[in-house]
Amino acid sequence: MDDLMTLPGLPRHTELIDASLVFAARRRRFDGVMASLLGEALRASAPCGVRVYTSMTVVIDRANAPEPDIVVVREEVVGGLDQTSFPVSGVVLAVEIVSPDSESRDRTTKPHKYAASGIEHFWLVEMEGEEERPVVRVYERDPVTGTYVPTGVHRDRLKSAVPFPLDIDLTAVDEL
Repeated sequence: MDDLMTLPGLPRHTELIDASLVFAARRRRFDGVMASLLGEALRASAPCGVRVYTSMTVVIDRANAPEPDIVVVREEVVGGLDQTSFPVSGVVLAVEIVSPDSESRDRTTKPHKYAASGIEHFWLVEMEGEEERPVVRVYERDPVTGTYVPTGVHRDRLKSAVPFPLDIDLTAVDEL
């Protein structure tokens, strides 16, 4: 897996899903705005011992190394500035911002893999309706089934106690 991901000329944001390379398409303004808004809010709310990053690879196994749009990790898995990935065991929250080209992977493939690998929290961010408003679907891993169960759908404000207390004004998307 390490050799594969360091191939010369490999485009940025290349993921490994089921042993296949997946190349990311161009991002929409919505994707970048939501990554900034959520990333900044998570950083502002994060307690000691966790860090928030955008577009970092999460190594699940030899055949799977997805790149969530935002990832919250435990501080002990953070290495030097040349680090390009985190082990799945250190991930607290994975956030996927759904794009037209990644819809199936973001809604089905990745959540299944994240839950099966033990990531406790997952958010799915989408643009909704004709007004193109953000909606954040929040999931928590059920310890019995090992799958995600929905814990909330947030449109104007995302207020949650897990994975740590936070309150995010989703309408701020209009200001970015």
